[in-house]
Amino acid sequence: MKMKVLLYLKKSSRDRSGKAPIMGRITLGHSVAQFSCKQSCNSDLWNPRESRMDGKSREAVEVNTKLDNLLLAVQVSYQSLLAKGSPFDATDIKEHFQGSMQSRTMLLERFDGLIEDMKDRVGVDIKENSLAAYRQTRVQLQKFIRTKYNASDLAFSQLTEDFIKQFEQYVTGEVGLKQSTCYNMIVLIKKVCKLAYREGVADSLLFDNVHVDKGDSRLPKALDKDALDKLKALCFDGLNEDMETSRDVFLFACYTGAAYCDLMALNREHLVRDDEGALWLKFNRQKTGVLCRVKLLPEALRLLEQLHNDARETLLPYMNYATYLSCLKAISLRAGLSLPITTHTARHTFATLVTLEQGVPIETVSKMLGHSTVAHDRAICESHPSETIRGVRTLDHFHRRFTPDHLTETDMRSIFKMRRWGCRGSIRWRGRFYSGTAPYRKNSARPWPAIRSSSPLWRGGA
Repeated sequence: MKMKVLLYLKKSSRDRSGKAPIMGRITLGHSVAQFSCKQSCNSDLWNPRESRMDGKSREAVEVNTKLDNLLLAVQVSYQSLLAKGSPFDATDIKEHFQGSMQSRTMLLERFDGLIEDMKDRVGVDIKENSLAAYRQTRVQLQKFIRTKYNASDLAFSQLTEDFIKQFEQYVTGEVGLKQSTCYNMIVLIKKVCKLAYREGVADSLLFDNVHVDKGDSRLPKALDKDALDKLKALCFDGLNEDMETSRDVFLFACYTGAAYCDLMALNREHLVRDDEGALWLKFNRQKTGVLCRVKLLPEALRLLEQLHNDARETLLPYMNYATYLSCLKAISLRAGLSLPITTHTARHTFATLVTLEQGVPIETVSKMLGHSTVAHDRAICESHPSETIRGVRTLDHFHRRFTPDHLTETDMRSIFKMRRWGCRGSIRWRGRFYSGTAPYRKNSARPWPAIRSSSPLWRGGA
Protein backbone atom coordinates (compact mmCIF):
# COMPACT_ATOMS: atom_id res chain seq x y z
CA MET A 1 0.00 0.00 0.00
CA LYS A 2 1.15 3.49 -0.81
CA MET A 3 1.21 6.11 1.93
CA LYS A 4 0.02 9.68 1.35
CA VAL A 5 0.68 12.70 3.55
CA LEU A 6 -1.31 15.94 3.21
CA LEU A 7 -0.57 19.19 5.05
CA TYR A 8 -3.38 21.72 5.49
CA LEU A 9 -4.51 24.70 7.61
CA LYS A 10 -7.08 24.30 10.36
CA LYS A 11 -8.75 27.66 9.77
CA SER A 12 -11.35 27.11 12.50
CA SER A 13 -8.66 27.38 15.20
CA ARG A 14 -7.01 30.72 14.44
CA ASP A 15 -5.10 32.39 17.28
CA ARG A 16 -5.23 36.08 18.26
CA SER A 17 -2.77 37.06 15.55
CA GLY A 18 -4.92 35.45 12.86
CA LYS A 19 -2.62 32.47 12.26
CA ALA A 20 -4.07 29.00 11.80
CA PRO A 21 -2.29 25.81 12.92
CA ILE A 22 -0.78 23.58 10.24
CA MET A 23 -2.13 20.02 10.47
CA GLY A 24 -1.12 16.78 8.77
CA ARG A 25 -3.12 13.80 7.53
CA ILE A 26 -1.63 10.35 6.91
CA THR A 27 -3.59 8.09 4.57
CA LEU A 28 -2.69 4.40 4.20
CA GLY A 29 -5.31 2.32 2.42
CA HIS A 30 -8.58 2.90 4.22
CA SER A 31 -6.93 4.14 7.47
CA VAL A 32 -6.47 7.85 8.25
CA ALA A 33 -4.58 9.56 11.08
CA GLN A 34 -4.29 13.29 11.78
CA PHE A 35 -1.52 15.09 13.65
CA SER A 36 -0.33 18.59 14.51
CA CYS A 37 2.74 19.99 12.77
CA LYS A 38 3.42 22.40 15.66
CA GLN A 39 3.55 25.32 13.21
CA SER A 40 1.12 28.07 12.21
CA CYS A 41 0.66 30.28 9.19
CA ASN A 42 -1.53 33.09 7.87
CA SER A 43 -4.10 31.71 5.44
CA ASP A 44 -3.12 34.16 2.69
CA LEU A 45 0.50 32.90 2.79
CA TRP A 46 -0.33 29.20 2.65
CA ASN A 47 0.02 27.28 -0.62
CA PRO A 48 -2.36 24.28 -0.37
CA ARG A 49 -1.13 22.69 -3.60
CA GLU A 50 2.51 22.63 -2.50
CA SER A 51 1.68 22.18 1.21
CA ARG A 52 4.15 24.93 1.96
CA MET A 53 4.29 28.54 3.03
CA ASP A 54 4.79 31.04 0.20
CA GLY A 55 7.52 33.65 0.18
CA LYS A 56 11.20 33.89 1.05
CA SER A 57 10.89 35.59 4.40
CA ARG A 58 12.75 34.33 7.43
CA GLU A 59 9.52 32.95 8.89
CA ALA A 60 8.67 31.15 5.66
CA VAL A 61 12.11 29.56 5.40
CA GLU A 62 12.00 28.36 9.04
CA VAL A 63 8.45 26.97 8.76
CA ASN A 64 9.13 25.19 5.47
CA THR A 65 12.35 23.67 6.81
CA LYS A 66 10.51 22.25 9.84
CA LEU A 67 7.75 20.90 7.61
CA ASP A 68 10.32 19.16 5.40
CA ASN A 69 11.92 17.56 8.48
CA LEU A 70 8.48 16.47 9.65
CA LEU A 71 7.63 14.84 6.32
CA LEU A 72 11.00 13.12 6.34
CA ALA A 73 10.31 11.74 9.85
CA VAL A 74 6.96 10.35 8.65
CA GLN A 75 8.61 8.72 5.64
CA VAL A 76 11.36 7.17 7.82
CA SER A 77 8.73 5.74 10.17
CA TYR A 78 6.81 4.30 7.22
CA GLN A 79 9.93 2.60 5.84
CA SER A 80 10.84 1.30 9.32
CA LEU A 81 7.42 -0.33 9.77
CA LEU A 82 7.61 -1.80 6.27
CA ALA A 83 10.95 -3.40 7.13
CA LYS A 84 9.43 -5.20 10.14
CA GLY A 85 7.00 -7.06 7.87
CA SER A 86 4.10 -6.82 10.31
CA PRO A 87 0.76 -5.27 9.32
CA PHE A 88 0.26 -1.62 10.30
CA ASP A 89 -2.03 1.31 9.57
CA ALA A 90 -1.87 5.11 9.49
CA THR A 91 -2.21 5.36 13.28
CA ASP A 92 0.85 3.14 13.75
CA ILE A 93 2.85 5.43 11.48
CA LYS A 94 1.73 8.45 13.44
CA GLU A 95 2.62 6.92 16.81
CA HIS A 96 5.98 5.74 15.50
CA PHE A 97 7.18 9.07 14.14
CA GLN A 98 5.75 11.05 17.09
CA GLY A 99 7.57 8.74 19.49
CA SER A 100 10.85 9.43 17.71
CA MET A 101 10.10 13.15 17.80
CA GLN A 102 9.40 13.03 21.54
CA SER A 103 12.80 11.55 22.20
CA ARG A 104 14.38 14.48 20.35
CA THR A 105 12.25 17.39 21.58
CA MET A 106 13.97 19.20 24.45
CA LEU A 107 12.43 21.05 27.41
CA LEU A 108 14.60 24.18 27.33
CA GLU A 109 14.33 24.30 23.56
CA ARG A 110 10.55 24.43 23.80
CA PHE A 111 10.85 27.00 26.62
CA ASP A 112 12.94 29.22 24.33
CA GLY A 113 10.32 28.87 21.60
CA LEU A 114 7.59 30.03 23.97
CA ILE A 115 9.65 33.05 25.05
CA GLU A 116 10.26 33.99 21.41
CA ASP A 117 6.53 33.77 20.68
CA MET A 118 5.79 36.03 23.65
CA LYS A 119 8.22 38.79 22.66
CA ASP A 120 5.92 40.15 19.94
CA ARG A 121 2.97 40.20 22.33
CA VAL A 122 4.60 42.37 25.01
CA GLY A 123 2.53 45.50 25.42
CA VAL A 124 -0.45 43.90 23.65
CA ASP A 125 -1.72 41.12 25.91
CA ILE A 126 1.46 40.36 27.87
CA LYS A 127 3.29 42.59 30.36
CA GLU A 128 7.06 42.99 30.41
CA ASN A 129 7.12 41.60 33.96
CA SER A 130 5.48 38.39 32.75
CA LEU A 131 8.15 37.89 30.11
CA ALA A 132 10.84 38.53 32.74
CA ALA A 133 9.28 35.79 34.91
CA TYR A 134 9.57 33.31 32.03
CA ARG A 135 13.21 34.25 31.50
CA GLN A 136 14.02 33.91 35.22
CA THR A 137 12.37 30.49 35.28
CA ARG A 138 14.35 29.44 32.23
CA VAL A 139 17.63 30.49 33.87
CA GLN A 140 16.92 28.58 37.08
CA LEU A 141 15.72 25.56 35.11
CA GLN A 142 18.93 25.45 33.10
CA LYS A 143 21.06 25.71 36.27
CA PHE A 144 19.03 22.91 37.86
CA ILE A 145 19.43 20.57 34.88
CA ARG A 146 23.14 21.28 34.71
CA THR A 147 23.61 20.72 38.47
CA LYS A 148 21.41 17.66 39.00
CA TYR A 149 21.63 15.90 35.63
CA ASN A 150 25.00 17.15 34.33
CA ALA A 151 23.33 17.96 31.00
CA SER A 152 22.59 21.05 28.95
CA ASP A 153 18.96 20.08 28.31
CA LEU A 154 16.47 17.24 28.84
CA ALA A 155 14.04 15.67 26.39
CA PHE A 156 10.38 15.45 27.38
CA SER A 157 10.72 11.68 27.31
CA GLN A 158 13.38 11.92 30.05
CA LEU A 159 11.18 13.84 32.50
CA THR A 160 9.83 11.92 35.48
CA GLU A 161 7.23 12.79 38.11
CA ASP A 162 9.86 13.60 40.77
CA PHE A 163 11.46 16.21 38.48
CA ILE A 164 9.24 18.96 39.88
CA LYS A 165 9.86 18.00 43.52
CA GLN A 166 13.61 18.01 42.92
CA PHE A 167 13.37 21.40 41.22
CA GLU A 168 11.33 22.77 44.14
CA GLN A 169 13.92 21.61 46.67
CA TYR A 170 16.73 23.07 44.56
CA VAL A 171 15.10 26.49 44.11
CA THR A 172 13.96 26.96 47.70
CA GLY A 173 16.93 25.27 49.35
CA GLU A 174 20.09 25.79 47.35
CA VAL A 175 19.10 28.98 45.53
CA GLY A 176 17.18 30.47 48.46
CA LEU A 177 14.04 31.68 46.67
CA LYS A 178 10.69 31.97 48.44
CA GLN A 179 8.15 29.18 48.15
CA SER A 180 5.71 31.50 46.40
CA THR A 181 8.35 32.33 43.76
CA CYS A 182 9.08 28.63 43.28
CA TYR A 183 5.36 27.95 42.85
CA ASN A 184 5.09 30.56 40.09
CA MET A 185 8.08 29.00 38.29
CA ILE A 186 6.55 25.53 38.42
CA VAL A 187 3.29 26.90 36.99
CA LEU A 188 5.25 28.11 33.95
CA ILE A 189 7.04 24.75 33.58
CA LYS A 190 3.67 22.98 33.65
CA LYS A 191 2.44 25.37 30.98
CA VAL A 192 5.33 24.44 28.66
CA CYS A 193 4.67 20.73 29.27
CA LYS A 194 0.97 21.24 28.50
CA LEU A 195 1.87 22.95 25.21
CA ALA A 196 4.20 20.06 24.37
CA TYR A 197 1.38 17.59 25.01
CA ARG A 198 -1.02 19.51 22.79
CA GLU A 199 1.61 19.65 20.04
CA GLY A 200 2.18 15.92 20.22
CA VAL A 201 5.80 16.04 21.37
CA ALA A 202 4.93 14.61 24.81
CA ASP A 203 2.95 11.40 25.08
CA SER A 204 1.39 12.38 28.41
CA LEU A 205 0.36 15.51 30.30
CA LEU A 206 3.48 15.81 32.44
CA PHE A 207 3.18 16.90 36.10
CA ASP A 208 -0.57 17.38 35.83
CA ASN A 209 -1.13 15.56 39.13
CA VAL A 210 1.89 17.08 40.91
CA HIS A 211 0.77 19.67 43.48
CA VAL A 212 3.13 22.26 44.95
CA ASP A 213 2.57 24.46 47.98
CA LYS A 214 1.85 28.04 46.96
CA GLY A 215 3.62 29.43 49.99
CA ASP A 216 2.95 32.86 51.48
CA SER A 217 3.64 35.73 49.09
CA ARG A 218 3.42 38.22 51.95
CA LEU A 219 6.55 39.52 53.58
CA PRO A 220 7.86 37.13 56.26
CA LYS A 221 7.70 38.46 59.79
CA ALA A 222 10.83 39.38 61.69
CA LEU A 223 11.59 38.35 65.25
CA ASP A 224 11.49 40.90 68.03
CA LYS A 225 14.06 41.13 70.81
CA ASP A 226 12.07 38.90 73.19
CA ALA A 227 11.77 36.13 70.62
CA LEU A 228 15.48 36.36 69.81
CA ASP A 229 16.32 36.11 73.53
CA LYS A 230 14.13 32.99 73.84
CA LEU A 231 16.09 31.32 71.05
CA LYS A 232 19.39 32.22 72.70
CA ALA A 233 18.24 30.81 76.05
CA LEU A 234 17.32 27.38 74.67
CA CYS A 235 19.37 24.52 76.07
CA PHE A 236 19.96 21.25 74.21
CA ASP A 237 21.33 17.92 75.34
CA GLY A 238 23.71 15.74 73.37
CA LEU A 239 20.85 14.03 71.54
CA ASN A 240 19.74 17.29 69.92
CA GLU A 241 23.00 18.26 68.26
CA ASP A 242 21.32 19.01 64.90
CA MET A 243 18.79 21.29 66.56
CA GLU A 244 21.48 23.18 68.45
CA THR A 245 23.53 23.61 65.28
CA SER A 246 20.44 24.79 63.38
CA ARG A 247 19.67 27.31 66.13
CA ASP A 248 23.22 28.68 66.04
CA VAL A 249 23.25 28.90 62.24
CA PHE A 250 19.89 30.69 62.32
CA LEU A 251 21.15 33.19 64.92
CA PHE A 252 24.26 33.80 62.84
CA ALA A 253 21.97 34.57 59.90
CA CYS A 254 20.02 36.99 62.10
CA TYR A 255 23.23 38.94 62.81
CA THR A 256 24.56 38.85 59.23
CA GLY A 257 21.48 38.78 56.99
CA ALA A 258 22.94 36.02 54.79
CA ALA A 259 20.61 33.63 52.95
CA TYR A 260 20.81 29.87 53.47
CA CYS A 261 22.69 29.14 50.23
CA ASP A 262 25.22 31.90 51.02
CA LEU A 263 25.68 30.69 54.60
CA MET A 264 26.59 27.19 53.45
CA ALA A 265 29.15 28.56 50.97
CA LEU A 266 30.98 30.92 53.35
CA ASN A 267 34.66 30.11 53.89
CA ARG A 268 37.76 31.77 55.37
CA GLU A 269 38.33 33.79 52.18
CA HIS A 270 35.13 35.70 52.88
CA LEU A 271 36.49 37.08 56.18
CA VAL A 272 38.16 40.49 55.74
CA ARG A 273 39.58 42.95 58.28
CA ASP A 274 39.32 46.71 57.86
CA ASP A 275 41.89 49.34 58.80
CA GLU A 276 40.59 49.39 62.37
CA GLY A 277 40.96 45.63 62.75
CA ALA A 278 37.21 44.90 62.68
CA LEU A 279 36.17 41.65 61.01
CA TRP A 280 33.78 41.78 58.02
CA LEU A 281 31.99 39.27 55.83
CA LYS A 282 32.49 40.01 52.15
CA PHE A 283 30.80 37.80 49.54
CA ASN A 284 28.71 37.89 46.37
CA ARG A 285 25.14 36.82 46.89
CA GLN A 286 24.32 33.76 44.79
CA LYS A 287 20.80 34.90 43.92
CA THR A 288 21.62 38.38 42.60
CA GLY A 289 25.41 38.42 42.28
CA VAL A 290 25.45 41.65 44.31
CA LEU A 291 28.45 42.18 46.60
CA CYS A 292 27.54 42.01 50.31
CA ARG A 293 29.68 43.58 53.06
CA VAL A 294 28.56 42.97 56.63
CA LYS A 295 30.45 43.92 59.78
CA LEU A 296 30.45 41.02 62.24
CA LEU A 297 28.83 42.02 65.51
CA PRO A 298 30.09 40.53 68.84
CA GLU A 299 27.18 38.05 68.83
CA ALA A 300 28.11 36.86 65.33
CA LEU A 301 31.79 36.53 66.30
CA ARG A 302 30.84 34.44 69.33
CA LEU A 303 28.72 32.11 67.19
CA LEU A 304 31.46 31.88 64.56
CA GLU A 305 33.99 30.86 67.20
CA GLN A 306 31.53 28.33 68.62
CA LEU A 307 30.87 26.73 65.24
CA HIS A 308 34.52 26.85 64.11
CA ASN A 309 36.19 23.64 62.98
CA ASP A 310 39.67 23.41 61.45
CA ALA A 311 38.77 20.18 59.68
CA ARG A 312 36.52 21.94 57.15
CA GLU A 313 36.99 24.88 54.80
CA THR A 314 33.55 26.40 55.35
CA LEU A 315 32.87 28.71 58.28
CA LEU A 316 29.64 26.93 59.21
CA PRO A 317 28.76 23.22 59.30
CA TYR A 318 26.77 22.03 56.29
CA MET A 319 23.10 21.37 56.96
CA ASN A 320 20.73 19.76 54.50
CA TYR A 321 18.00 22.25 53.63
CA ALA A 322 15.12 19.93 54.49
CA THR A 323 16.77 18.98 57.81
CA TYR A 324 17.45 22.64 58.55
CA LEU A 325 13.81 23.63 57.99
CA SER A 326 12.44 20.78 60.11
CA CYS A 327 14.81 21.71 62.94
CA LEU A 328 13.73 25.36 62.77
CA LYS A 329 10.08 24.33 63.07
CA ALA A 330 10.88 22.22 66.12
CA ILE A 331 12.95 25.01 67.66
CA SER A 332 10.12 27.51 67.14
CA LEU A 333 7.70 25.23 69.01
CA ARG A 334 10.23 24.53 71.75
CA ALA A 335 10.88 28.24 72.31
CA GLY A 336 7.15 28.98 72.36
CA LEU A 337 7.28 31.45 69.47
CA SER A 338 4.02 32.65 67.97
CA LEU A 339 5.27 32.32 64.38
CA PRO A 340 7.18 29.59 62.56
CA ILE A 341 10.70 30.63 61.67
CA THR A 342 12.21 30.14 58.21
CA THR A 343 15.45 31.04 56.48
CA HIS A 344 13.96 34.36 55.36
CA THR A 345 12.87 35.17 58.90
CA ALA A 346 16.54 35.57 59.81
CA ARG A 347 17.14 38.02 56.95
CA HIS A 348 14.15 40.13 57.93
CA THR A 349 15.21 40.08 61.56
CA PHE A 350 18.60 41.41 60.51
CA ALA A 351 16.95 44.10 58.36
CA THR A 352 14.69 45.38 61.13
CA LEU A 353 15.88 44.51 64.62
CA VAL A 354 19.64 44.52 64.01
CA THR A 355 20.00 47.38 61.52
CA LEU A 356 17.05 49.71 60.90
CA GLU A 357 16.08 50.02 64.56
CA GLN A 358 19.71 50.89 65.31
CA GLY A 359 19.66 53.81 62.90
CA VAL A 360 21.40 52.21 59.90
CA PRO A 361 20.25 53.94 56.66
CA ILE A 362 17.95 51.92 54.46
CA GLU A 363 20.35 52.15 51.50
CA THR A 364 23.12 50.61 53.62
CA VAL A 365 20.80 47.82 54.78
CA SER A 366 19.88 47.09 51.17
CA LYS A 367 23.56 46.71 50.25
CA MET A 368 24.20 44.46 53.26
CA LEU A 369 21.35 42.17 52.20
CA GLY A 370 22.59 42.04 48.63
CA HIS A 371 19.45 43.59 47.11
CA SER A 372 19.80 45.12 43.67
CA THR A 373 17.27 47.84 44.62
CA VAL A 374 15.88 49.25 47.87
CA ALA A 375 12.23 48.66 46.89
CA HIS A 376 11.97 45.45 48.92
CA ASP A 377 13.53 47.08 51.95
CA ARG A 378 11.09 49.98 51.77
CA ALA A 379 8.23 47.48 51.75
CA ILE A 380 9.65 45.93 54.92
CA CYS A 381 9.80 49.33 56.59
CA GLU A 382 6.30 50.24 55.52
CA SER A 383 4.82 47.06 56.97
CA HIS A 384 6.85 47.11 60.20
CA PRO A 385 4.98 48.12 63.39
CA SER A 386 7.85 50.26 64.61
CA GLU A 387 7.16 53.96 64.07
CA THR A 388 10.88 54.63 63.90
CA ILE A 389 11.37 52.25 61.00
CA ARG A 390 8.33 53.64 59.17
CA GLY A 391 9.82 57.08 59.68
CA VAL A 392 13.07 55.99 58.03
CA ARG A 393 11.13 54.87 54.99
CA THR A 394 8.98 57.99 54.96
CA LEU A 395 11.86 60.40 55.20
CA ASP A 396 13.65 58.50 52.46
CA HIS A 397 10.54 58.86 50.31
CA PHE A 398 10.49 62.59 51.01
CA HIS A 399 14.18 62.92 50.19
CA ARG A 400 13.64 61.26 46.82
CA ARG A 401 10.62 63.47 46.08
CA PHE A 402 12.48 66.75 46.54
CA THR A 403 15.92 67.60 45.25
CA PRO A 404 18.57 69.55 47.25
CA ASP A 405 17.58 72.59 45.18
CA HIS A 406 14.26 72.63 46.96
CA LEU A 407 15.39 71.93 50.50
CA THR A 408 18.53 72.52 52.50
CA GLU A 409 19.98 70.16 55.06
CA THR A 410 18.65 72.44 57.78
CA ASP A 411 15.22 72.16 56.23
CA MET A 412 15.46 68.37 56.33
CA ARG A 413 16.37 68.37 59.99
CA SER A 414 13.38 70.60 60.63
CA ILE A 415 10.84 68.07 59.36
CA PHE A 416 9.44 66.02 62.22
CA LYS A 417 6.06 64.49 61.60
CA MET A 418 5.05 64.01 57.97
CA ARG A 419 1.41 62.99 58.09
CA ARG A 420 1.05 63.03 54.33
CA TRP A 421 3.21 59.88 54.13
CA GLY A 422 1.75 58.23 57.21
CA CYS A 423 4.54 58.82 59.71
CA ARG A 424 3.41 59.13 63.33
CA GLY A 425 5.70 59.92 66.20
CA SER A 426 9.41 60.50 66.12
CA ILE A 427 11.55 59.77 63.10
CA ARG A 428 15.22 58.96 62.81
CA TRP A 429 17.42 60.81 60.33
CA ARG A 430 21.18 60.35 60.13
CA GLY A 431 21.27 58.57 63.46
CA ARG A 432 19.29 61.18 65.44
CA PHE A 433 15.71 61.36 66.67
CA TYR A 434 13.49 64.35 65.90
CA SER A 435 9.93 65.01 67.02
CA GLY A 436 7.36 67.72 66.62
CA THR A 437 5.18 68.99 63.81
CA ALA A 438 6.07 70.59 60.52
CA PRO A 439 3.59 72.86 58.71
CA TYR A 440 2.18 71.67 55.41
CA ARG A 441 0.69 73.74 52.60
CA LYS A 442 -1.61 71.63 50.43
CA ASN A 443 -1.89 73.98 47.46
CA SER A 444 1.62 75.36 47.44
CA ALA A 445 4.25 74.66 44.78
CA ARG A 446 6.70 74.19 47.65
CA PRO A 447 4.59 72.43 50.28
CA TRP A 448 7.28 72.32 52.97
CA PRO A 449 8.51 75.80 53.82
CA ALA A 450 12.05 76.45 54.97
CA ILE A 451 12.34 76.21 58.77
CA ARG A 452 15.69 77.17 60.16
CA SER A 453 17.39 75.73 63.20
CA SER A 454 16.39 78.79 65.17
CA SER A 455 12.76 77.74 64.93
CA PRO A 456 11.24 76.59 68.22
CA LEU A 457 9.99 73.50 66.32
CA TRP A 458 13.53 72.21 65.88
CA ARG A 459 14.77 70.03 68.69
CA GLY A 460 18.05 68.28 68.21
CA GLY A 461 21.51 69.09 67.07
CA ALA A 462 23.76 68.76 64.09
